[in-house]
Amino acid sequence: MINSEQTTPGRTEQPEAATPATLLFGEMLADVFPDRAVPGGAPFNVARHLSAFGQNPLLASRLGDDALGARMLEGMNAWGMDTAAVQIDKKHPTGRVLVHIEDTGHRFEILPHQAYDFIDPARAAAAASAATPRLVYFGTLSQRHPDSRQALAEILRKTPAPRFLDINLREPWYDEHAVRFSLEQADIVKLNDDELRALGTMFAVHESSPQGQAAALKDRFEIKRLIVTCGGEGSWQLDQGGDFSSAAPESRALHILDTVGAGDAFAAACILGMALSWSVDIALERASAFAAAICEIRGAVPENRDFYQPFFKEWRL
Repeated sequence: MINSEQTTPGRTEQPEAATPATLLFGEMLADVFPDRAVPGGAPFNVARHLSAFGQNPLLASRLGDDALGARMLEGMNAWGMDTAAVQIDKKHPTGRVLVHIEDTGHRFEILPHQAYDFIDPARAAAAASAATPRLVYFGTLSQRHPDSRQALAEILRKTPAPRFLDINLREPWYDEHAVRFSLEQADIVKLNDDELRALGTMFAVHESSPQGQAAALKDRFEIKRLIVTCGGEGSWQLDQGGDFSSAAPESRALHILDTVGAGDAFAAACILGMALSWSVDIALERASAFAAAICEIRGAVPENRDFYQPFFKEWRL
């Protein structure tokens, strides 16, 4: 039985002086496909990729004291991921999202009242203070309940590191207050073209072009870097000075199984690029290629490390 008061459940031994490069906050859950369940949740997916690339992330989340939660902890330990900031909840179940594969793509059915909605603020803040990360990653889904919303606020208050917002708008689990708070806190924002249009409507941006909308939002919320993904059309960004950079879509033919987790893979590669000081153009190009590769597997993360080997070789990691 997993002890609900245990703050370091099954903690993985880390190398000496393994200060986390990135602290990730938010949902840890299972994506339930018609044929199987796989680990998921944007912060978990990004953390798993960063761990595979040797970046020692720390994930602040909460699991239920149930079989699914135990399997997810075992999986983190098997991958050498630090579980020190993963809380255990006796009352609420490990998060689940039902993934419906449709002709137009995938549709998420996100269940309410899951363990990640109840991340304890004091314990999360203590983990953040002890970690002293170089970057904090967060999104909006984990802010749908007051407990986790307060936990995020405490982490941001305790941590002076730059903030990477992967906005991940999931209806009906966000509101203008959460989005506004997130944008006000963020230094770097990553979103897709649909989300850019949604924010333009939400904040009454009168610019008609995507680049104009992005520039208006960047200026209004003092965002230093705004990254927009466009699915099969590539990606682009505006930097602090308003300079525009872009990456073309993946040129090779893809055998797409599903697109779940593609945006998380893109975010992970962007964060890796920041840690390794890649140029903007190279970071966008590599993020697009990595996201495209994720679309060729079932689920958001690969089952073994062999998936990453071509990227180690190509990127000279």
